[in-house]
Amino acid sequence: MVSLEKIGEFGLIKKITRKTKDINVKVGIGDDAAVIRVGKKLLAITNDALVENVHFSFSQFTPEQVGKKAIEINVSDIAAMGSIPKYAVISLVLRKNVPVEKIKRLYSGIYNAAKKYSIEVIGGNTAKGSQVVIDVTMIGMVKEKELCRRSDAKPNDLIFVSGDLGKSATAFNALKKGKDMPSMLKKAFFEPVAQLEKSRKIAAFANAMEDISDGLASEVKHICEQSSTGAIIFRDNLPISEEVRKAAKRIGKDPADMALYGGEEFELVYTISEKNLDKARGYLVGEITKKKGIRLYSNGKEKVMKRFGFDHFLKV
Repeated sequence: MVSLEKIGEFGLIKKITRKTKDINVKVGIGDDAAVIRVGKKLLAITNDALVENVHFSFSQFTPEQVGKKAIEINVSDIAAMGSIPKYAVISLVLRKNVPVEKIKRLYSGIYNAAKKYSIEVIGGNTAKGSQVVIDVTMIGMVKEKELCRRSDAKPNDLIFVSGDLGKSATAFNALKKGKDMPSMLKKAFFEPVAQLEKSRKIAAFANAMEDISDGLASEVKHICEQSSTGAIIFRDNLPISEEVRKAAKRIGKDPADMALYGGEEFELVYTISEKNLDKARGYLVGEITKKKGIRLYSNGKEKVMKRFGFDHFLKV
């Protein structure tokens, strides 16, 4: 039997996906959110979970930070579709010995983050388990002309990212090594922020868009797979702050690797046609090509990429 560590998260998704037959499903499995038509409206629906000792531990994160992150990661997926978040349904798996006060603090983080985006928490469920899980389903609304799918990239599109990269991955690796890090990197890791405001400025002219939760290389690969295209990533153009460069080198990591493969951050990667170049926000980091495969261009040389970003199941 084939194990998950052989095929990985996305190999599993391919095996269990079935084509939808409902004509009201505008975007199904394979994007940051599903999109369905309800009357004259388009609803974007996403689901993401935080698992104790996988995504967080209470020895490192405060309960408020965990609750906040549970909302932010789902807002990020909604924003990546060009949508505006509206409602959340939250299910909790709890150890029976978790103090009630800790859950109240977790919900304080949830409600404070939800309030920032005018999101209403409208329901959920609780169950007993061996570790804490915060599972959020979020619903947003999107205008047809602002809907951005992974499958909408076109050859000769330019690839942009909305901000600098590598902060969270550098902080995570510093934490593993027991090294201190600048407060800016700590905040990026412990309190990530969805880029909804940037999404609102990008969605009207972008073709494909995605949030960079698994690393830039992985997200570009997803866009190309869904769009039946390839891409060139310009390694020398990667927007990396001086704080990331210094911190990464202190822990023996290549800053570019943190940007390409690190993930756990929620800037946006998007593609635009050249005619819309004057509307672009952020940093030019590549180009969509007819030729399949993802290639990395640096110092005048090009090589096919074989390494990509985070996968929950692949053995590394």
